[in-house]
This record gives sequence, structure tokens and C-alpha cells, in this order.
Amino acid sequence: MYIDSHQHFWFFDPIRDSWITTEMSVIQKNFLPEDLKPILDENGIGGCVAVQASQSDSETTFLLQQAEANEFIKGVVGWIDLKDKDLYDQLDRLTQFEKLKGFRHVVQGEPDGFMLDTQFVKGVRALAAFDFSYDILIYPHQLQEAFEFARQLPEVRMVVDHIAKPYIKKGEVDAWAEGMVQLASLPNVSCKVSGMVTEADWTAWKPSDFTPYLDVVFEAFGPDRLMFGSDWPVCLVAASYKEMKQVLDQYLASFENTDREKIMGGNAAKFYRLELA
Repeated sequence: MYIDSHQHFWFFDPIRDSWITTEMSVIQKNFLPEDLKPILDENGIGGCVAVQASQSDSETTFLLQQAEANEFIKGVVGWIDLKDKDLYDQLDRLTQFEKLKGFRHVVQGEPDGFMLDTQFVKGVRALAAFDFSYDILIYPHQLQEAFEFARQLPEVRMVVDHIAKPYIKKGEVDAWAEGMVQLASLPNVSCKVSGMVTEADWTAWKPSDFTPYLDVVFEAFGPDRLMFGSDWPVCLVAASYKEMKQVLDQYLASFENTDREKIMGGNAAKFYRLELA
């Protein structure tokens, strides 16, 4: 089964969702499972992982409700205050939700050093006790910090979202590539091939723009630690779901079928412990 390892749902709130600017007006509206299901069907995707888009306990509850009501949502990556003194008890309570697979914090919006805070590291370490994973959302300048963070936590399954958002529109590769190769040296870290179109020129990108970046992550992580993700509906500011997926389809055209199957679903199912039956 092909799995979209990274997408979002929301009832649009202009205050909470202020990151969705006027130039992103195409996604200034509600996006719910009934909007995504026909798109997944059209593109041959059998299931998805819903990832938090706002940082609140209510966001996790909302996503779990959507997953409970929709069989095609195979997993949820929620949000929790990883510095909370009662974190362990909260995680213990949350284990009752079978589709809750991991957590994410929007580190890209945090100051330098956030990931290395002792309490944050301790909180992420606690995830391993409950077999939860952690999604790393960062910008390229945070790659060194992410490496130092992940190196302390070999017991935690981690995945880098959106190939760490390289500056594709500017064509900058080298510094980002160095950081990604270093992060990929840690065996507990995987990477989502997602979010690329929104880092390119939204109105003038072409598939070849992504090749240098794909070359780096495929060489660094290999076919066993990469997973397809759409970042729908955010991707819609730059491309349709089909156009976005075609970039990866074209890149994978020469790959062995077994490797394509891993990248397009098998790795996500394994990483997130998804129940696909």
C-alpha cells in the first residue's frame, strides 16, 4: 500500500493559522478528510499520516477524532508539551489511542539552542518508553543543532520533515547537503521526501530544480530510510497533489520496484508502526 507520510487537516482560523499569509490564500480555508480522500484515490495512495499543524493538546484530539472516523488515516503525529513536568503520565494516558504514532514540535520557529535544552531532550527521550516517534521540523541553519540533538537520543525513532526545507528557490545546496549527510549518519534518523515544491519558486519551478536535493538525500539516507509525503494542503500553494507526486515518481522511474515500494509506503508503515490490514 502506498502511504502519504505527511499531510494536514484543519478548520481554518485566521488568528491561530496566521502563518498562512495572504499570498497563500488558496489554503485559507478548511481542509478535512472528505477533501483528501478522493485525491488519494486518484493518485493511488491507500492511506496517510495526519501531522499536527498547530501546537495545542486540542490539535492532537482533533486529529485523533478524524483518524477514528476515517479508516484511511492510518496514523497521527500529534503535539504535546515535551517540557511538561507531567509528560510521562500524559504519554501513558495517550497510549490508549492506537493511531497515535508520534509527536512533533515546530522547532523551525524556535530560537537557536531550543533542541538542546535539557528538559526538551529529556521529554523527547521519554517518547521511546512508549514507542512513540519524533518528527524534526527545522530550517537548514538548524541542521547542526538537530544532529547534536539526535545524537543524544539513539533510542528514539526520528524523521526529518520536508528534507529540512533547503533553499531550492535560491539554488543553495552545499551547506544544506553537508548537514543532511551528517544527520543521515545517525541510524535512528529517517527523512521525508516532502514539502519541496513550497521551497521552490511557486509559479515557475520545474522538476529538474529538485534533482540536486533528491540526489543528496537518496545517497545519504538510502531507500530504507526515505518516505514519500505530500504536505497537503500546504503543497497547493505551489502545485496540485498530482504535480507534486509526479516529481518523485519521475525521479524513482529507474529504481527497482522493491525500493519504490519502500519509499512510497513501506518505510512509512514500518517507521510509524502502521496497521494496514
